Amino acid sequence: MEIKRVEKASLEIPTASTGDIAFLLIVFFMVTTVFRTETGLKINLPSAERSKKIPNKGIAHIWVGEDAVISIDDNIIPVSYVGILQSRKVFENPALITSIQADKNANYGIINDVFDNLAENKVLRVSLATLKSD
Repeated sequence: MEIKRVEKASLEIPTASTGDIAFLLIVFFMVTTVFRTETGLKINLPSAERSKKIPNKGIAHIWVGEDAVISIDDNIIPVSYVGILQSRKVFENPALITSIQADKNANYGIINDVFDNLAENKVLRVSLATLKSD
């Protein structure tokens, strides 16, 4: 009597089309992704006789409104958190420049508090945004 071996079916997963599926998923996510831009606060910048344009790359913005509202990354925050948040960003990117965009009618005491809080947290590359007067 002969014993016959029964061959089992292959347990492999067909991978011939996985590259096509991955490519289609990448294209789908690229097409449907919406990039959000920071809106900040509506502010009226002060004018200056001399100003220097700095590149937009590598800049973190802080908006200070006329009514002493401070916004970073579209979030309203108190003055005491400004330095902490910016020091985390500077830790991730040491070449980061912090741009303060303050309304020309904003209380200078609030802007001074922002500068002091940044200095306490070792955020030293700071720019104050202005419009060039004609």
